[in-house]
Amino acid sequence: MTEIEERNEIHLLVVEAIVSGARKGKACAIIGITVRSYQRWRKDERADRRKLNKRKPANAFTDEEIERIKTTCCLLEYRNRTPNEIVPRLAEKGQYIGSESTMYRILKKENMLAHRSHTKVPSKNKKPEELKALGPDEVWSWDITYLLSSIRGKYFYLYLFMDVWSRLIVGWGIHSNESAENSASLISKIMKDRNVICVKLHADNGGPMKGATMLATLQRLQVVPSFSRPHVSDDNPFSESLFKTMKYHASYPACFETIEDAQIWVSAFVEWYNNEHQHSGIQYVTPSQRHNGEDIEILKIRKETYLKAKLEHPERWTGKVKSWDWDGEVVLNPSYRDKLPISA
Repeated sequence: MTEIEERNEIHLLVVEAIVSGARKGKACAIIGITVRSYQRWRKDERADRRKLNKRKPANAFTDEEIERIKTTCCLLEYRNRTPNEIVPRLAEKGQYIGSESTMYRILKKENMLAHRSHTKVPSKNKKPEELKALGPDEVWSWDITYLLSSIRGKYFYLYLFMDVWSRLIVGWGIHSNESAENSASLISKIMKDRNVICVKLHADNGGPMKGATMLATLQRLQVVPSFSRPHVSDDNPFSESLFKTMKYHASYPACFETIEDAQIWVSAFVEWYNNEHQHSGIQYVTPSQRHNGEDIEILKIRKETYLKAKLEHPERWTGKVKSWDWDGEVVLNPSYRDKLPISA
């Protein structure tokens, strides 16, 4: 059956379905085509552009040409070379059998590509699993950042843990080095002080996060670990945003003389961040208000205030009032394409 005959048969089936009382869209869906394709076929019989179209392109390689590419790539002279190396060598001999991309496509289709060097085979790292928080102490995030000291080349390391749902800084510590032992000791202390269990903890992919001591401690504490992809900061956006807020704070010093000075400043910053900073990501309430549930009443009062203002002067409002709705869900690494906005 030719393509035109096939389309005519489909047309008859669609017409028959419509006459019987079916909708065109439903009829096309059952047959396996879109309404747009059906309309295009009726307008132009040559306009068959389906992905499953079996027509062979005019510029397609013949079976003989494909076999020649396969044979050439398997020759002793070329079998350990890539198409990017084979093509110019053939060109020097006055031969052209196909482009690099064509060779790669044919070799891949024939399962003739293999990793032949001693280097590690490239691998794709999957995006971390979506973590959803519906309340406080369900999902935590943490990271380590450098604090510049007054001695060139020397740094202090700030370990900072935060609650993703409320943005509350739940614990922190400053050390002179990075290690899984420091991380394990700190998370144990934080969870004991806050009397929290069964938290999902997301972190970057570094040694202090994935060290054997840290992983063993998380297992003992019944904490479910989650890790970012290597060198992908977007996988840990809440902690990254918090560090930016900290280092762009007006009081952030150029450097710290001692580790004690760093501890004093960070302690003051944490107090300000948790109890005074109105966070844009949680409707401009403080992390403490959000964590303790006080934000529900605060947002309710704000909403009532705006509605009252609009009733008093409706002529000053061209649209809806500002949304002060409470959002009880926060997602870390959402699975859908459009990520949630992250701000601090």
